[in-house]
Amino acid sequence: MIANRSSPAATVIPLLPYVDVAEAAEWLCRAFGFKERLRIGDHRVQLVFGDGAVIVTERSDASAAAHTVHVRVEDADRHHEQAVRAGAAILRPPTDHPYGERQYTAEDIGGHRWTFSQSIADVDPASWGGTAIDLG
Repeated sequence: MIANRSSPAATVIPLLPYVDVAEAAEWLCRAFGFKERLRIGDHRVQLVFGDGAVIVTERSDASAAAHTVHVRVEDADRHHEQAVRAGAAILRPPTDHPYGERQYTAEDIGGHRWTFSQSIADVDPASWGGTAIDLG
């Protein structure tokens, strides 16, 4: 798997929506010991804990109770084909993104949303508006 500075290294990454992203990120760091890894505008913050990660996202009315699980895969297209064969509802087909990831989103039989992501390039977060945080 390609290492990409724009994506946490963890394989499985929950995305949790909050009304106030900055407040939630600060609280999760203070209360649970997460460390801020990357800030993306005011709508998304990547947090790490050991070799794990969570992404705090902006909550809209439509996503009031929604969460997504982000899973890093070796080959997004092959994984997508497997999901289609198994009957997964594809919400977004495989697409390349400027932050160096090829991703697709599916819904499972329980209505849970999953985004599967393949790193296709090592991209400096500053090139697309991200702000890397020095954890050292």
